[in-house]
Amino acid sequence: MVDKNYIDDKFRELEEKLSQFSSILEKFGLDLITKLGQTNLKLNKLTDKVNDLSQATLDIKSMKPQLNTVIESQRQLRKDLELIQNLVQNVKTISKDDDKELGTIKREKVATDVKLGIIKQFNDLKDQISSISDPQTLVKPLGKIKEEIFEFTGGHRINYEISQVINRLNSIKSFSDPFDKNDPDSTAFDKYLQERITFWINKLDVKD
Repeated sequence: MVDKNYIDDKFRELEEKLSQFSSILEKFGLDLITKLGQTNLKLNKLTDKVNDLSQATLDIKSMKPQLNTVIESQRQLRKDLELIQNLVQNVKTISKDDDKELGTIKREKVATDVKLGIIKQFNDLKDQISSISDPQTLVKPLGKIKEEIFEFTGGHRINYEISQVINRLNSIKSFSDPFDKNDPDSTAFDKYLQERITFWINKLDVKD
């Protein structure tokens, strides 16, 4: 015969285990419901984002013709700017070439005018020698010619020779005196000076 107390103990144990199992099942259910709720919320948010992305895609597609127009306009603007830049560069190049050419022509003309002016002064001086009585009157015009030759050539042997002539002019009394004071038989000063002026003109005339 089964002991009643034993059966009661077993029944209580079973009730306790069923109660524990029920608590565990209840907790699991609550956790599952919570997780499902969170998952559903995330799915809803993700669905909203997908919808927003779809709408943005549609908006971008609708803007494609406008974007194409903007891109084409930018390309055309770039071409126009390149054309303008090339034109400006060409104008600058032409202007520089013209300025350079004009500057060269102007400098050449000025140099030619200066040289012709010096040659004219030499010829005038050569013609006046025979009619001048005082040798000292040649010092100033020769000094002026010397300065102009220096400015024209930047330095020339003619300047040294003119300096020698000026030094000799300061020591002679008349044009009939010999140019070389140490050689009484040397060429008279007036003839020597006329010959040197002819020589100087030739030297300047061949200068580029």
